[in-house]
Amino acid sequence: MNAVVLSTDLAYWAQSLLRVLGGLVAVLLPAGTIVYLFLFKMMSFMQSRLGPMEAGPYGSMQLFAEVGKWLQKEDIYPARADKFLFKIAPIIVLSSTFLLVAVVPFGPDAWFTNFEAGVFYMLAVSSISVLGILIAGWSSANKYSLLGGLRAAGQLIAYELPMVLAVVGVVIQAGTMNMQGIVVAQNAGSIFGWDGLGNPYIFTQFVGFVIFMIAVQAELTQAPFDMPIAESELVSGYMTEYSGFRFLIFFISEFATAGVFSMIASVLFLGGWAVPFSWFGWTNLDDIDNWMNVAGPLILFTKMIVLSFIIMWVRFSYPRFREDQLQRFAWKVLIPVSLVNIMLTAIFKVAF
Repeated sequence: MNAVVLSTDLAYWAQSLLRVLGGLVAVLLPAGTIVYLFLFKMMSFMQSRLGPMEAGPYGSMQLFAEVGKWLQKEDIYPARADKFLFKIAPIIVLSSTFLLVAVVPFGPDAWFTNFEAGVFYMLAVSSISVLGILIAGWSSANKYSLLGGLRAAGQLIAYELPMVLAVVGVVIQAGTMNMQGIVVAQNAGSIFGWDGLGNPYIFTQFVGFVIFMIAVQAELTQAPFDMPIAESELVSGYMTEYSGFRFLIFFISEFATAGVFSMIASVLFLGGWAVPFSWFGWTNLDDIDNWMNVAGPLILFTKMIVLSFIIMWVRFSYPRFREDQLQRFAWKVLIPVSLVNIMLTAIFKVAF
């Protein structure tokens, strides 16, 4: 059903309710899938063990057991903590994930918002989580938490720049900041006149793709960029004083954000929800059959799983950077390389 018919048949409150439910599914389903597939199983197999096996068939219910355990725990906070800020910090971090998923297109008519400046919106709201982490570290009245919050702020600010610059190459090549437009540009395009694969930007913007995925790894504060948590140095960083439901929110946010960033990377570099238009004789968005509104989310979800696998593989394989190495890598390697990538993209765009 296209967006026009949907808006005609359903009242505004019903549309809003569907968007809220869709947002919950789009955030929580990838988070649960990533935790089960990669945290429980892939990491276990990499370490030659089975992982959780008792709760449900092949341990499939272990995630629900973990959530139930955290929900039963007491919600405590330090005596000297700023209670209000301490309590809202996890919610701020999780809210940035919901704001991010709002701009991801899932099909020709399956989207929450269709901003013309969708890329700009995505890059803007992705930095909101930094505020939540800083608030969590400061409000905990714990020196380890404060150090973790400060490390997170420095790290996320440093790696926001390479992420922005990596996306600029895609925007130049697509000629639009609209996320749906970027999907169409890749799947309606061709490579040297051959349109059998469209023109996924992972080929022409491979350098940008690598920089973007490295920046995502740092944004998620996952190894080898896990200095804000660094259990061997800071206990658990900005999350040290959190327990129960609020710790669970941080946990969900981490993996939900990994899923959403993987979706965004799929849209920017892998063609998003679509398949090459030449396969079905389509030429533009209006020609696409209605069944793609069902198949599109499944295609995007598959690409998201592949990219999430890469993120988790790196997390489980590499040791932690030192703080000076982490900052040097961002400012002296990623940013100069991304600037060169932008320059070459602009030259080829004008020349060809």
